[in-house]
Amino acid sequence: MLNRTTGMRVKARNTSMDDSSKPAGTHPSVKAIGDWTDTYFKRTKEAVGKFGDKRVTYAIFMRRPVVCAPRLMIDWLNAVAAERGFDVEIELNFPEGKWVGAGEPMMYITGSFYHLCDLETILLQKLGPACVAAYNAFTMCADLPKVAFLAMDARHCAGRDMAEMMAYAAAVGSDRAKRKVGAKGFVGNATDATAHFFGQPKGKGTMPHALIGYAGSTVRAAEMFHETFPDEALTVLVDYFGREVTDALEVCRRFPKLAASGKLGVRLDTPGGRFVEGLDPPGSYAVLERHAPHAIRGYRDETQLRYLIGTGVSAAAIHWMREKLDEAGFPAVKIVASSGFGPAKCRLMAEANAPIDVVGTGSYLPERWTETYATADVIEYDGEKRVKVGREFLFRRG
Repeated sequence: MLNRTTGMRVKARNTSMDDSSKPAGTHPSVKAIGDWTDTYFKRTKEAVGKFGDKRVTYAIFMRRPVVCAPRLMIDWLNAVAAERGFDVEIELNFPEGKWVGAGEPMMYITGSFYHLCDLETILLQKLGPACVAAYNAFTMCADLPKVAFLAMDARHCAGRDMAEMMAYAAAVGSDRAKRKVGAKGFVGNATDATAHFFGQPKGKGTMPHALIGYAGSTVRAAEMFHETFPDEALTVLVDYFGREVTDALEVCRRFPKLAASGKLGVRLDTPGGRFVEGLDPPGSYAVLERHAPHAIRGYRDETQLRYLIGTGVSAAAIHWMREKLDEAGFPAVKIVASSGFGPAKCRLMAEANAPIDVVGTGSYLPERWTETYATADVIEYDGEKRVKVGREFLFRRG
């Protein structure tokens, strides 16, 4: 991790990494930078090369509150500097995992204008989205501190770079929640390539809906998985046939030892077009009245009501499944919930005391991409303060 001292300076490649993490490498490569950077930065580089270099300082900030997640950007910058053979000084005003206010300079980067000016595009790409996703992951974990989270964002990402960035961000946000509220946080993710961010050797997961379709029944899919991976804990999707309760109980009866030992879980991923088996609007209200009457007493908009008593994986649906498992004598069977578990839904689940053991989510990915835009301005040229009018707040204080 990055040193957690405000104002730290980072000079050497990989000094930001801890032993459990792998270096991100140089992607894009130094040779490819010109293909992926804004043309006006490349033209600036040519002009500076013609008229003489200066030592400059960039201030980097964001327009909304975020959690600082700079490691991938810093590693890439240091790798590029090492390959190009120039010195760069990075002063972090906020260590990794720290809350950063809107408009506050997150860091200062000082070095050769000639070598830095064509890196801005890629530097900002590697910073902004990670900081927003880390913020979202933190709020989700903090709102549900007793719930373990599994990062399942990979298939929603736009390629390898984003997948790496989002996994890293989830880990940063999770670590902050662990420190601040003692949350369980993210315990793993879906892919091997980014499992190291969570201190794991490999990705986690059991089955998609397709395996159940292939098997022809929920119980048979569970049997296939268990026969193939007998030493693995078993989490079974139970919504494929619209018989969440029925199939969950059939799986529990088929694997009573796993159920009794806590190594069996049922995953609710009911689509938003229908209610969980056995529920309807009146039934959902009744479930919450039994378990969390306070949750439906205040004003709720339509989205909040859907999360509480609506179709799909609602708080009422999770309480309902817990009731049925307990009544059937399976109190140790875990409930894994997925489907749209972003910050807002996690907050409502916390208010409703939803008995979730694990949340599978990729919904910490930024919803409004405009909020991920990081901005960089040069604020010093050879030590002289200078910035466009209106950005004077970026100057170093003191």
